[in-house]
Amino acid sequence: MTSLDKPTTEDTSADDARAVTEAALFEAFGGVRGMVETVLPGLLFVSIYTVNKDLHMSAIAALAVALAMVVVRLARKDTVKHAFSGVFGVGFGVVFAMMTGNAKDFYLPGMLYTLGLALAYIVTAMAGVPLIGLMLGPVFRENLSWRTRNPGRKKAYTKASWAWGLILLGKSAILFPLYWWADTTQLGWVLVALKIPPFLLAVYLTWVFLAKAPPPIDVFAEMEAEERAEEERKAAAAQGEGGAAPAGRHRRES
Repeated sequence: MTSLDKPTTEDTSADDARAVTEAALFEAFGGVRGMVETVLPGLLFVSIYTVNKDLHMSAIAALAVALAMVVVRLARKDTVKHAFSGVFGVGFGVVFAMMTGNAKDFYLPGMLYTLGLALAYIVTAMAGVPLIGLMLGPVFRENLSWRTRNPGRKKAYTKASWAWGLILLGKSAILFPLYWWADTTQLGWVLVALKIPPFLLAVYLTWVFLAKAPPPIDVFAEMEAEERAEEERKAAAAQGEGGAAPAGRHRRES
């Protein structure tokens, strides 16, 4: 291998940063399993409703599978936040649909949540506190250091928040007219089809922006280093005091 073929330190650090970014995004957004848990209850609801038009059976089946996924995660001692969010979303949808008797209302809470989240991404990006940074900061062990100490990452988080906001806003612009004009099965199948692609696009753009950004400042490592340094200073001071006492006694005895 020639010197030109050898990876440089910059290339290695860039690869490491990309790997860390991929792992953090995978953890934050649940990965493949999280996507399955997001899609499956709604897919089951619309599938059953398409066949027999039975609101109660469709709603109960969707809620049952969402609860089953939580139980599986608890049994495996896995992270349950994505499964629990699915249960709450399905639960609200079931309550809405049962109260109104309109099967389309099963999807309404999720649609309102998507619209609210889109606005939250956009508003926080405009305010200089991008929501995606608040979400991913702890995952990258940088907390809020990107706001004042790492302007390159703040810029990347702002771009990512704009991307999430506009993508989710576009999704809402498709779904809400269908809520008013389409029937339940049409709305349901379109919603299922729009579950994953916009999400993957937003995650990909987030990865692109963060992969090009400066690495995160590990504030946890900084705090641990400060604590070790403080302990070393105290130990050195105690050792110095311990060594001074015998010398004083020796002078008095002489």
